[in-house]
Amino acid sequence: MLIKLFFGQQINEVVLLINKFAIVDKSISDNTKIVINENRKVLESYPEYGTQYATIKIPKIDINLPVYFGDTLEILKNGVGHSSGSYFPGEGGSIIYMGHNSKKIFRNFSKLEIGDEIYISTTYGEYSYIIYDMQIVNETDVEKLPIQKEEEILMVYTCYPFENIGYANQRYVVYAK
Repeated sequence: MLIKLFFGQQINEVVLLINKFAIVDKSISDNTKIVINENRKVLESYPEYGTQYATIKIPKIDINLPVYFGDTLEILKNGVGHSSGSYFPGEGGSIIYMGHNSKKIFRNFSKLEIGDEIYISTTYGEYSYIIYDMQIVNETDVEKLPIQKEEEILMVYTCYPFENIGYANQRYVVYAK
């Protein structure tokens, strides 16, 4: 606590500086592919943190955005972030994406309905998901974004309420298989 008191501003500046350099405009190499390893699908190589590796398309709300591996504020300014603690499309587990509720990102999530489609395009494959649930959760409800490996579930969330400016302690989560 004493360190934060004396060096808090410098620590914040260093973190902001690191975040500025965390985004890389290159995509993962074209030779990335899913392989079966001991009856489990895994990527042969993973993208670098901050690298765009996919795009997300949600036709219902006219979304076509880059997806970056990572979830810093700088990444979220440029598109959709992929939680580093979750699986990648095609691996068969929980995939967690997040984005701001701004006009150009996920402001129109309220127009989504069960049965709408979400498409993820990566350098190693194309994946489509169907929305089966939507929930408003508190930011502390981590059990609403479970990491599991039994079933591929895409969870995409944004801050709620949608018109909120500044910090919000609720999230609007879209679940798709």
